[in-house]
Amino acid sequence: MRLYRIGELAKLAQISSRTIDYYTSLGLIEPSGRSEKNYRLYGNETLQRLERIEQMKKDKYTLDEIKSSLDNWSKVTPDEQITLKLTEIQQHLSQLEREVKELEPVIKQLGPRKAGRLYTRIMPQTAACIEALMLLMNKSSLM
Repeated sequence: MRLYRIGELAKLAQISSRTIDYYTSLGLIEPSGRSEKNYRLYGNETLQRLERIEQMKKDKYTLDEIKSSLDNWSKVTPDEQITLKLTEIQQHLSQLEREVKELEPVIKQLGPRKAGRLYTRIMPQTAACIEALMLLMNKSSLM
């Protein structure tokens, strides 16, 4: 298992070292151990936890709500983790469906020719995602 000092972890997580110190003081993250020179060391799971914290902050959760959520997450069994992850994916899919519905009128106004040009300009992966979402929503192909 790879261990990171605060500076390395901060760089990987794209946050400041001071933020890592703050999160540690709040109990949001914990060091995995200490180096011979007494530096705090953090593992890969801490990096994943930081990514989750930053995402929840973007979703407007408070740090107290994040801590509570992370504490609850660490108490669940692997089966519950799968269920929670599937629920999270379903919520994300619902959000994507709403966004696709918002785009539908715009795409329909473009007409087939302009829509075709639009799709040739976007990345193939993006077009495939749009197509998959439309199929999931039981819509006919726009491409």
